[in-house]
Order: sequence, then C-alpha cells, then structure tokens
Amino acid sequence: MQWKFWQPNEPLYVDDASTSFSQGGSLGTIGKSVGALVGVCLLISVVLAWWWDYEPDQFDVRDYAAMIAQANNENLVTGYVTTTTVIQIANTLLAKRGGYLTNDAMPPGIWMDNLPEWEFGVLTALRDTARIYRNDFSRSQSQSVEDPDLSTAEGHFFFDSSSWILPRTENEYREGIRLFESYRARLADAEQTNAQFYARADNLQQWLAAMETRLGSHSQRLSASVGKRQLNLDLAGDAAASQATDAPQDTIIKTPWLEIDNVFFQARGFCWALLHMLTALEHDFGDVLDKKTARVSLQQIIRELEGTQGTLWSPMVLNGDGLGPLANHSLIMASYISRANAAIIDLRTLLSQG
Repeated sequence: MQWKFWQPNEPLYVDDASTSFSQGGSLGTIGKSVGALVGVCLLISVVLAWWWDYEPDQFDVRDYAAMIAQANNENLVTGYVTTTTVIQIANTLLAKRGGYLTNDAMPPGIWMDNLPEWEFGVLTALRDTARIYRNDFSRSQSQSVEDPDLSTAEGHFFFDSSSWILPRTENEYREGIRLFESYRARLADAEQTNAQFYARADNLQQWLAAMETRLGSHSQRLSASVGKRQLNLDLAGDAAASQATDAPQDTIIKTPWLEIDNVFFQARGFCWALLHMLTALEHDFGDVLDKKTARVSLQQIIRELEGTQGTLWSPMVLNGDGLGPLANHSLIMASYISRANAAIIDLRTLLSQG
C-alpha cells in the first residue's frame, strides 16, 4: 500500500495489489527454477552414484605383465610379474570408474560408502605388500641395504587415505606407483644389480604371515555380524604371559548394524587384491613352490578366495540370523575367508619344512 497527498477527485490511497502480484509471480518463477535446478543436480548425482558403484573386474596378471614388458622392451625377470601386479592394483584403485572416492568432498562420492570401503580393503593389501617389498622381497639378509625407491614408496602408500587437498591422496599414491615403476625398470635391467627380487621360501612366508593376520581379522569381524560369545584367548598357550590390563573372560562381540556392509566390502576389496597377488607370486615363486610340493596348496587358496568375488545379487548386504530364513552374506564371506586362511597356514607349514 502506498500513501500520497489527496487531490480532488482522487482516492485517498492507491492499492498496489497488481504490483505485489507481479513481484510475487517473479519470485515464484525464480523459486521454481531453483527447485528444478536442484532436482536436476540430485538426479545427476543419483545416476553418477549408480554408475560409479562398480567393482573392477579381475585381470590376468601374467598376460598384463607380458604386455607391459613388451611395451617397455624389458625382460620378464624374477619378480617382474609380482611388481607389475602391485603397480596395476594401485592404478586400478585410482583409475577405476568414478576414480578414487574415499576422499571425495562433493556429491555423489561423499554419499557413497560401499566403494570407499572396498578401496580401503585394496589399500590395506597394497600397504602390507609394499612393506614386505621393502623389508623382505628386495633384501637378501636383515643386514642388507634397503632399496631407495621401495623405502620411499612405502611411505607414500601409507599416506592419509582421505586427504582431498594439500596434498591430495591421489598424488601421493601416484608417486608411490612411480617409485615402484622405477624399481621395476632397474629390476629388469641386467646392468643394474642393485635392484633385486629374492624369490625365497622365507620371504614368501613373511608375506603369507601378514596376509594370514589380515584374513583372520576380516573373518572375525564378518562372523560378528549376528553377534557371538567370545572367550578370552589372549594369553592362551603361555603360562608366563601377561598383559597391561585385565580383560573380560567372556564377551559378546557384535558388529553394529550400520557397519555390516562396510565390513563386508572392505573384506571383499582385500580379497580382490589378494587374489591377484597370489597368482603373481605363483609365477615368480614357482620353483620354490615346486621344490616344496606346495603349488597346489597355493592354488587352493586362490580357489577359496574366488568365492569372495561372486556377484552380489541383493541390492544390500543381508544379515539373516544364523540358520534363519534370510541369507547372511557376511557369514558366507567369512566362510570363504576362513578356509583360505586355513590353507595359508598349511602352506606356511610346508614352506618351513626342510
């Protein structure tokens, strides 16, 4: 409403309803435009999330290593296949559909949790292997000098997995990949004897011991999806053993409901990387395995782990109770992993025999 001085034959005030209506209509149009824009952005985010929610396929480690060796004019020396496999696993982590998602700060990556957990499982296997490379595979004895590329690469792979800026996680991991590629180039060069890969039974045991520990942890966490009673076995087998503080002798262990799918996909990612590493190690440690008649034992581990990569037909990780009417995907995954872990223990026993 607008007031003005009264003049003869004029109303006392002028109603600007028409003006208000016009302004209201403009605001309504703007609101509708903003709403439509938000809706389009949400639709694009949902489509991208569906497209990115994809686990990479397995690749043939031997064929891929042969292709890389031919492209670089390098020889398939001992350790070449395993090293190339490590590099390709790391590249897949960064270059798969949607890229590296763990450190995403914008939609839809920030809303996704299954693939980031898968990535962390792969990263765990990658980190453990990088450490074994630095301490065992590339060294002849405990008093030998560390390889400079591998000692630096390990630190890059252990960088914070969720850093999105200054420095970005992807840049750190790419530097670790570059250092492994430098080591591989020196490894394949007959004139550079300072880069070595020692395919010995004790080195393979060290790597298997690290994987055994990880698989045991994954199996326990997966089995806890329905809750279970756990006796305290921390000091079992050593009468003189002690620990810092007392712990309950009987506890109930149960994975929180909102973390069940996280545990599942983390184990799935770890097993994906482990499958490729075992296949590569079978090639590079072939003579050692044959001498110990242990090749079939390693192949059995691979066979068990292949079950962990089956297609998940359900839109979510089901958590049926024990022998109830619904499936429990976590317990099925735990079954495969437990059998693989038992096979690793048997393989380590074979390798330790004279």
